[in-house]
Amino acid sequence: MCGRFVITSAPAALRQLFGYLDQPNFPPRYNVAPTQPIPVVLVDKGARHFQLMRWGLLPTWVKDPRGFTLLINARSETVLEKPAFKNAIRRRRGLIPADGYYEWKAVDGRKQPHFIHRADGQPLGFAAVFETWVGPNGEELDTVAIVTAAASEDLAALHDRVPVTISPDDFERWLDCRGDEVDAILPLMIAPRIGEFAWHPVSTRVNRVANDDEQLVLPISTEEMEAQALRPKKATRKAAVASPDDGQGSLF
Repeated sequence: MCGRFVITSAPAALRQLFGYLDQPNFPPRYNVAPTQPIPVVLVDKGARHFQLMRWGLLPTWVKDPRGFTLLINARSETVLEKPAFKNAIRRRRGLIPADGYYEWKAVDGRKQPHFIHRADGQPLGFAAVFETWVGPNGEELDTVAIVTAAASEDLAALHDRVPVTISPDDFERWLDCRGDEVDAILPLMIAPRIGEFAWHPVSTRVNRVANDDEQLVLPISTEEMEAQALRPKKATRKAAVASPDDGQGSLF
């Protein structure tokens, strides 16, 4: 799965790579979390645009978001059949600019975070599907989920699921929703090739959403990992389902 990611490339570089018309200016983010507004590239009236959407898709048929599961990921194997995604995958596909993401691996009974990124250091585009939820009073909320696939052999050492990443050569094909046919995009919903991504362990500071600085993506040593393991575990609380206005933060 993908539950936290990073956007560190300069806005101008992302604009050139993804080819959208807008000129947003935003700071680097090192700990983007669900329910926060995140950038999505989509096609509207034949042109690519940059738009902020809440990370956590809400299907149009949901009556009360407070009682609905937070859908941050959509499985590629079932995205065509699941009621929450089957219309979006055909008509509302987008790309989420990123520079990497975090995954947690169990090590000696504790979950050790790792930062995962392209081996060549280039930005990437997560495959995404989105919906505009309309509330009972006419309020609108644009929401999005990241498409995931079964992990390739190397990345499976960290987790059995990975975000689907679309190469720049396939951006146009993924974003083309002019028809309802999906045959052309089915081959794109796969894991990265073996060796395409690299990773390293990072500080458990990333576990706290409030931490958002460049130190989070730096590698830590074996000694630092062992020191983390000696710290007492903090009591955990069951996460509540987030509402659209829970105030967790903004991309900007």
